[in-house]
Amino acid sequence: MVEEYDGVRIRPARMSDAGDLHRVRIAPEAARDTLGLPSISFERFEQQMQKWLEKSGVHLLVAEVEGAAVGMIQLSAGSDRRAHCGSLGMAVHDDYHGRGIGSALLEAIVDLADSWLGLHRLQLEVYADNAVAIRMYERAGFQREGCMRRAAVRDGRLADIVLMGRLRD
Repeated sequence: MVEEYDGVRIRPARMSDAGDLHRVRIAPEAARDTLGLPSISFERFEQQMQKWLEKSGVHLLVAEVEGAAVGMIQLSAGSDRRAHCGSLGMAVHDDYHGRGIGSALLEAIVDLADSWLGLHRLQLEVYADNAVAIRMYERAGFQREGCMRRAAVRDGRLADIVLMGRLRD
């Protein structure tokens, strides 16, 4: 699976992307808008990435621009009674915000979920004040399903997280 979107190549991640993806995760704005910590060491991130790549039901795609991975999206498929569901997480490096990379990653992972995995429900969590991301998710068919009040610490304060879901008919 390799797709091109306006100079952005979306492809499966590989371990050689670990350095680039670690830089994505610790970039100030990307770190602020994910539930990960900006203090994650490269070694710890590399171990986490190795587990993702080896685990059945986890799909990790990257956005590559000029040979560098500048964004990632992860889909974790459910199991047992939730085998029809998938959970998403995404990050794009600060220098590439506003270029459609998040939308390209989201489009590719939704196609994978719908066309290849047969998932009927996708879900994600996003900070309630991240209006740009919420609009992007809504354009892809996600709807707000609830709000977890004061669910995460961000910038030294408790922040709300919106739960969003997309159902495939």
